[in-house]
Amino acid sequence: MDKTNVQELQDVVIRFSGDSGDGMQLTGTLFSDTSALLGNGISTFPDYPAEIRAPQGTVAGVSGFQVHFGDHRELNPGDYCDVLVAMNPAALKANRKWLKKGATVILDGDSLTEEHIKKAGFTTLDPIAELGLEEYNVVVPDITTMTKEALASTGLDNKSVVKCKNMFALGICFYLYNRPEDHARKYLDSKFAKKNPAVAEANKLAIDAGYNYAANTHQFANTYTIAPAKLEKGVYRSISGNVATAWGLCAAAEKAGLPLFCGSYPITPATVILEELAKRKDLGVKTVQAEDEIAGICTAIGAAYAGNFAVTTTSGPGLSLKSEALGLAVMTELPLVLVDVQRGGPSTGLPTKTEQSDLAQALWGRNGECPVIVVASSSPSDCFHFAFEAGRLAMEHMTPVILLSDGFIANGSEPWRIPSMKDYPAIKPPIVDDAPEGGFMPYVRNEKLARGWAFPGKVGLEHRVGGLEKDCVKGCISHDPANHQKMVDTRAAKVAKAAEDIPVQTVYGDAEGDLLVVGWGGTRGHLQTAVDEMRKEGRKVSLCHFNYINPLPRGVREIFSKFGQIVVCELNEGQFANYLRQSMQEFRYEQYNKCEGLPFTVVELKEKFESLLK
Repeated sequence: MDKTNVQELQDVVIRFSGDSGDGMQLTGTLFSDTSALLGNGISTFPDYPAEIRAPQGTVAGVSGFQVHFGDHRELNPGDYCDVLVAMNPAALKANRKWLKKGATVILDGDSLTEEHIKKAGFTTLDPIAELGLEEYNVVVPDITTMTKEALASTGLDNKSVVKCKNMFALGICFYLYNRPEDHARKYLDSKFAKKNPAVAEANKLAIDAGYNYAANTHQFANTYTIAPAKLEKGVYRSISGNVATAWGLCAAAEKAGLPLFCGSYPITPATVILEELAKRKDLGVKTVQAEDEIAGICTAIGAAYAGNFAVTTTSGPGLSLKSEALGLAVMTELPLVLVDVQRGGPSTGLPTKTEQSDLAQALWGRNGECPVIVVASSSPSDCFHFAFEAGRLAMEHMTPVILLSDGFIANGSEPWRIPSMKDYPAIKPPIVDDAPEGGFMPYVRNEKLARGWAFPGKVGLEHRVGGLEKDCVKGCISHDPANHQKMVDTRAAKVAKAAEDIPVQTVYGDAEGDLLVVGWGGTRGHLQTAVDEMRKEGRKVSLCHFNYINPLPRGVREIFSKFGQIVVCELNEGQFANYLRQSMQEFRYEQYNKCEGLPFTVVELKEKFESLLK
């Protein structure tokens, strides 16, 4: 096979798209994992419908997986794709807007039937002309037919054979970008070989068939190669945000020397955290799949009282349901981490789409004066670090912590350098083992204003917890007005004091300039890329990105004061901007907001920044 026309590229974006049953998530995952194993930087974006099974062949049922891989660390999955693999006309129609100029489109020719074209909502029987794709490199192989031919001798039924067409498409992309098949083959063996060896073999044959088709056809003038990224030395693996969050919580429990308990109710897109923790019985992790969200957090509060590092996980509607019990955790001053993987709302909203619209609820969504520490992850890999941080702050400060993730980084993946646990500090909760002289006073506080954590069953350490206000020292129920004011002030001061225990806020880029871009949480990759590109163009733009939300880190005022304009970018209608206005009223804040269930694009961010600099 002729591989003389090989071009080296810096980065490529591929979008795999098809019906919900076409296996696009698996196809994209195998391609991205293969690229990660080759040392490329990767960033992925799974994009799938909320419907369990939308009508087959319709735009509503289109599922996609976008992967951005390159010879450097990729901070986002890319705005537009160089290659679109579309398994049917609906996938082509849904993703037309994401094509780069001159992109390659690989469309299953067998899907171009009148029935499929009409189901996708086309007004003519020529989707390619109707979408104006004449200037694109459109390749229309009969993927389904060739898959059937390649697997004719396997003995599988027609339905099982057709399910392998996604592997045929994967083989085409492996050839185009000089990817080895080894990892995909090993995965298929581990997935199917024991129970369904014929299925494993059929999928491997489909990859070979797709690879050979691409090698022997003249429809692809070139193949491409992407050099490995120059990453910090170490052992890497591809990891999703949800898995990284689960592992970070396990690490915090290990460093605290306490068992980890997770009480949760499954909810998209947070369920994977519960599933991953349920696998870790080898690390002493205990999990309970509760009957509802309220039971989930209440079991976690009970576990915290009993001496566990307690965790509960949820997404937007579940955070609402947990709010009363979260107030109980504040009142009892027990350490608890509540992970909220944000999704589009309100109500059930957009279960599989991303948003940052739970911030106001995380800050204030409880009755009474009920402060909690709020932390946010900003990439799939740093979900590990901030899950660990959430656990550290919760246990050392004896207070609930809300960790905000979102659907984009929770489901997305990137290379993660596996850390050494010796590089992480020991977590030292204020555990009380022995009764002091004069008797145990449960609300006596240390220098962090954290009360002592006494586990049940220890003689002399008996005490009372609950939702009613307690005496500021003895812990008995108190309705005294002055005592309540003191406890309200103390709980607020304890959260505020955590600012001394988190890093000083930094700025990415120059310390002063014309425009400061402000963001928080999972928008960092897109914001940093936009800022990088504008700085290369000579613009005086910097980025101030927040992971610690409440309390705000030290040094923010000094940073803000050195820029002519400040623009706050977030996937909501301005919740963080309003929080900053309340916290630091002396500055003027411009806003750039988006509520489409999708991440920012670098293109739209740059357009906004340019408009502010005119």
